[in-house]
Amino acid sequence: MKKTILPVTVLAAGMVMPYAEATPSASNDSDSLNLLLNQVEVVANRATAKTPVAFTNVSKKELLHNNDGRDMTYLLQFTPSVTTTSDAGGGIGYTSMRIRGTDGSRINVTANGIPINNPESHNVYWVNMPDLASSLRDVQIQRGAGTSTNGAGAFGASVNMVTDAPSEDAYAELSGAYGSYNTNRETLRVGSGLLRGHWSFDARISHLGSDGYIDRASSDLWSYFGQAAYNSYNTTVRLLAFGGKEKTYMAWDYASKEQMEEFGRRYNPCGEYIDSEGNRAYYKDQNDNYIQHHLQLLLSQRLGDKFRLNAALHYTADDGYYDQYKAGRTLEEYGLAPYYDEQGTLIKKSDLIRLKNNVNSFGGGQLTLNYNHERWNVVLGGAITDFGGHHFGQVKWVRNYIGAIDPLQKYYDNRGRKFDSNVYLRANYDISSKFSAFGDIQYRHIHYTIKGESDNWDWNIAAPAVLDVNRRWDFINPKLGVNFTDGYHRAFLSWAVAQKEPTRDNFTDGDINHRPESERLNDFEIGYTYNRKIFSVGVNLYYMLYKDQLVATGQLSDTGNPLSVNVPNSYRAGIELQAALKPCQWFDWQLNMTLSRNRIKDFVEYIYEDEWTNPISFNLGDTPIAFSPDFILNNSFNFNYRGLDASLQSRYVSKQYMNNAKSEEALLDAYFVSDLHLGYTFTNLLGMKQFRLGFSIYNLFNEKYFNNGYAGAGYYIDGNEKVIYRYAGYAAQAPTHVMATATLKF
Repeated sequence: MKKTILPVTVLAAGMVMPYAEATPSASNDSDSLNLLLNQVEVVANRATAKTPVAFTNVSKKELLHNNDGRDMTYLLQFTPSVTTTSDAGGGIGYTSMRIRGTDGSRINVTANGIPINNPESHNVYWVNMPDLASSLRDVQIQRGAGTSTNGAGAFGASVNMVTDAPSEDAYAELSGAYGSYNTNRETLRVGSGLLRGHWSFDARISHLGSDGYIDRASSDLWSYFGQAAYNSYNTTVRLLAFGGKEKTYMAWDYASKEQMEEFGRRYNPCGEYIDSEGNRAYYKDQNDNYIQHHLQLLLSQRLGDKFRLNAALHYTADDGYYDQYKAGRTLEEYGLAPYYDEQGTLIKKSDLIRLKNNVNSFGGGQLTLNYNHERWNVVLGGAITDFGGHHFGQVKWVRNYIGAIDPLQKYYDNRGRKFDSNVYLRANYDISSKFSAFGDIQYRHIHYTIKGESDNWDWNIAAPAVLDVNRRWDFINPKLGVNFTDGYHRAFLSWAVAQKEPTRDNFTDGDINHRPESERLNDFEIGYTYNRKIFSVGVNLYYMLYKDQLVATGQLSDTGNPLSVNVPNSYRAGIELQAALKPCQWFDWQLNMTLSRNRIKDFVEYIYEDEWTNPISFNLGDTPIAFSPDFILNNSFNFNYRGLDASLQSRYVSKQYMNNAKSEEALLDAYFVSDLHLGYTFTNLLGMKQFRLGFSIYNLFNEKYFNNGYAGAGYYIDGNEKVIYRYAGYAAQAPTHVMATATLKF
């Protein structure tokens, strides 16, 4: 009760901005038609004021204002219906976000309209693209099914990022940050400006590091961005390369509350083992190591006054591995024969170190043609992509092993291949000066195969589970809506269908008795906005009805892995509210909140004896969907006077269940966290265009909270009684901590 009342009684302690329409940064301001073409480039992937969807634009200014090295997810956390997680506890390293309760595998992410989601897992690993915000022009978040896009289906939201447009003026920028837990960021950006009236070049290199709040949850991250551009009155061509290299100590196992009581709140069980002398020790190389490169060639061509052509070729290459100590593993699972030790005892289990490798290549092309004349705005688009993923595991070391072992012996090896194509037609027609109609239809075809040996051991055949997946899907996704605009008023009504294929894990962790099927979403949205210079307010109602949504039920596959099972009926329904007040030039107050209900109908939970055999089931009726809070509140008080700026931001997230069974033993308590940002900007100081100093205090009131975790259950027999037990792990977040920043612009 205390947690629920607190944010209401101290509402004045903070909140988030309903972000304004995206605007270019100061370095990119220009009336030039050359740079105007860059605004046209991504129109096919963006919603506008006449598009009947719920969306929020985040400008470059807003991104950079809070950019001290934290992941993109944390820079977007104050937009409506967003929650974030951090394994290391401080927003650097492995992070993720959920929008309307949907996880990252259901959020479509693009950069310049090009898919970023991994085609197999459907996730975006933001740690592979650290400090990307420093090279973005703006971001648009569409909540719900949104408009047709490329890549993984948007099953809760889409995030469309646009990289920096070329600058007409030469520039150089050096920025750095340092704070708690040895967190640091160093970034250098340079640009040539416009050369010979047509050419320009931009580059960035960044380093980020942190020890992490959680023990040993360190991060060592490098990233880069490069761009060469040609601009003329009718044509823009850009060649982009960006990517990153990361080394992150694992912190994703999380700790139980009992472990935290014994070892402290920062306890990290990853890499723990008992050494030969019986002491607790930690493997120093328990790291995730990954490199990712993105290459994009973008063309924007003006074809007279009515048509625009946008084309793109892209290629992504990434590879890496994680190095992991595993205690007491069955040797047979790793292709190793049991052995007799010096005392003649047969050893079937031992400690070992394994490497799990992943090498991916992803490429494709896309084309959009935009017609805009009088009452019509029409987009015809399509894309083709091809993906190949190689997954294999190696044994690096085995404790006291007696017998032959090949160096880096493989114990599983499989390959995934995915072909994805889509074509869509979208049109907006102005019925009158106030009313417009919207239609969007997409056809998408997917062919996905996996061949080889799984990393799951199948005890039925005493061998790695065989992977032989060959699946095709054909989706037709229609969207319809109407929009009303009249002066300060905007209202819309829409219906959209989205369909999504299963992820790789749904197949590799499944079995022939649990064939995962595609999911379908019917998304209904109604919105209204009243927008004045001094005051604005907006409301959006949504009802997202799912058919065959894949959720965890507690069921296990033949190889003992948790299954995601298609449940017939589930839904998310909610109301999103936004408001802003700007009574004077130096102060504004911004607020958004989400009230929602997220339910699985007639949910059946499965619990296994000793977490492995003899399942029992319980029909629990309607249950909350895991990790879906019913209430989210963001509040922000912002001051800006001459060169001084200050912002007090607060967020409240209500309780969340970590399983779909509404288990109180698997609960994330509600939390209320405030951040204070202070800054001062000097202009034309010592030859610099701008010099900014900033200081941030995160978790100002020292809230002890968790924002992620896992849950499990089992039972044992006591006499004639089945005794159920549950357990959970929690991602502890940092208490009060600070960051200082400095940015020099020339």
